[in-house]
Amino acid sequence: MKKITLLASFLFSVLGYSQTVVINELDCDTTFEGNNIDNHEFIELLSSVPNFALDGYVLVLFNGSTSGGDSSYFALDLDGYTTDINGLLLIGSSNVSPFPQVTIPTNLIQNGADAVALYLGDDTDFLEGTLATQTNLVDVLVYDTSDANDTGLMALLGASEQINEGSSNNTNSIQRFDDGLANANSITYVSTTPTPRALNDGSGVVLNGVFTTITAGFFNEGDAFDVTFTTEQNVTTDLTIDFTLDNYGFNTSDFTGSTTLVIPAGQNTVTTTITIIDDAFDEGDEVLKLVVTNLPTTFIALNNNLTTRVVDNDFVVAPFGTPLNSTFGIVSGTQPSGYYDSLDGLSDADLQQALQDIVANPALVRGQTYRDVITILEEADQNPENSNQVWLVYKEEGKPKLDFQTTSDNTGKWNREHTFPRSLAGYNSIDLDDVGDGKDVWWATTADSLRHGNSDAHALRAADGPENSNRSNQHYGQYNGPSGTLGSFKGDVARSVLYMQIRYNGLSIENGYPTTSGQMGDLQTLLDWHRNDPPDDFEMNRNNVIYEWQINRNPFIDQPDLVEYIWGDQVGNIWNQSLSVAGFTTETIKVYPNPVLDKLYISGNKPSYEVTVFSAEGRAVLTQTISNNSFIDLKLASGLYMVTIEAEGERLIKKILIN
Repeated sequence: MKKITLLASFLFSVLGYSQTVVINELDCDTTFEGNNIDNHEFIELLSSVPNFALDGYVLVLFNGSTSGGDSSYFALDLDGYTTDINGLLLIGSSNVSPFPQVTIPTNLIQNGADAVALYLGDDTDFLEGTLATQTNLVDVLVYDTSDANDTGLMALLGASEQINEGSSNNTNSIQRFDDGLANANSITYVSTTPTPRALNDGSGVVLNGVFTTITAGFFNEGDAFDVTFTTEQNVTTDLTIDFTLDNYGFNTSDFTGSTTLVIPAGQNTVTTTITIIDDAFDEGDEVLKLVVTNLPTTFIALNNNLTTRVVDNDFVVAPFGTPLNSTFGIVSGTQPSGYYDSLDGLSDADLQQALQDIVANPALVRGQTYRDVITILEEADQNPENSNQVWLVYKEEGKPKLDFQTTSDNTGKWNREHTFPRSLAGYNSIDLDDVGDGKDVWWATTADSLRHGNSDAHALRAADGPENSNRSNQHYGQYNGPSGTLGSFKGDVARSVLYMQIRYNGLSIENGYPTTSGQMGDLQTLLDWHRNDPPDDFEMNRNNVIYEWQINRNPFIDQPDLVEYIWGDQVGNIWNQSLSVAGFTTETIKVYPNPVLDKLYISGNKPSYEVTVFSAEGRAVLTQTISNNSFIDLKLASGLYMVTIEAEGERLIKKILIN
């Protein structure tokens, strides 16, 4: 380590002639990992004296694009932050090394032509969309990535030049240099190899970097793992390192092991072992965050805020099955008594209007935010086999709830899928949709409140991120799910989009694949999917969960025969709940085993049963009458099938999986 000389003037000839703080370095476009996500972008400030308090300053990012209108898109209040022993403050994503004193989201800083500006003021002075100004301006850098000059932005900010970092996907940063002549013309900018948290000319105090290593992967309860700290140079005196692992619900009650370590003088590494406590509580999967705190001023964290998942082995298994292994009759609807009584005796348009009066009742029904939908889906689409996961609608598998997509990268993540796509329906988010304000805060909503269709949980499902992108805005029938899956979602999504026509004025389900806004198809496909994949316990449970938030239900889950009276083979007939087809209960008939290899047994209290087996596409592939307590021989290819079992006016529809 170089000798440290703490004289106030030891390094600051590099600063401008009158500025106390300047923008010292900018990296807006990084490709170190080859993914074009800009994981390592940063802004570096430099003060004229070391350890300078930045209270009263605000950093503002301006968008020079046509859509951005030379206006602000991000403002960072610097109150409470202080530059380091070299006068530097590094602002960047958590992927930047050395680790920034101030972290910002990955891929936040836009490529040019844009600007970074430092003002005296507060972040509230620069709400999103504020036009660039010279009022209270301290320093500014207008930059680009081989783009044309934004003369309008330059004029607004009083900048005489626009600095090029390099073409798109470059590995440079823009660095400020001062020749020390104490005038504005002495300032120059160079695009070169980034030097975060170090003076651009190589002077100043060389800080000893501390690198943290934690066992890769994830931990189960009961696992032990090592944490190792290594300095770039041997320490000259004992170095005490303190760290925490706390993160939301994960805290000191969840692990054992020392979080204070000492690297002895003359050495450069130390290791500790942490053990996750295997308790008996279902806390859900959690994430520990290793944060190094309070390093001495001559040391610098090369990385920090390391996160690792802790998988809870105390998850809950529901009494009902997944859509791949459907159960029926275990979960009952939670609608109030008489919820659908107003429909009796009606048909056609009168029936549809009465149904809308229930599901869009402005005195009861609530509109929630798009952010709240994440919380709703974590419960409504919870994997019955593991309470720490959601069930992915198209991929037909569980996914940890913690893997919700929060950045532009959807790889390995789940997100919210609109079964009636936004671009087809014409609804979008507003700013308040980004606020998760809970079940007891809501908007009043009516049948004309189409905007609330954007966050109507009846038509939103937990979906694999890449598969959601693959589906895009295709109509069902154009999109039939990933290859190799069994289509267990088909009836579910059919009922969700049919619900949307009833719930919102301006939406309709049509034959074919319409291109008119507000229309979706294909009606015949959706009817086939509804008939061949009837509501199961999983779907009834999600109906119950959503009812608690929205105070409305999807009637086609509670009363699936309604679909026929509105779109199907009962159109024009009068609806009465008492006339709907009676169903067997789990007490009066047993169908087993499931999955099945060849022989499917049927046992009940009727002398005989009419059994029909349908393929996943809805084609009848086997029909047979069998006596009670006997079996039907399934000489069929492996896959998902639907079986209808009828006797004496009663009917059971069940999914089976043939191995």
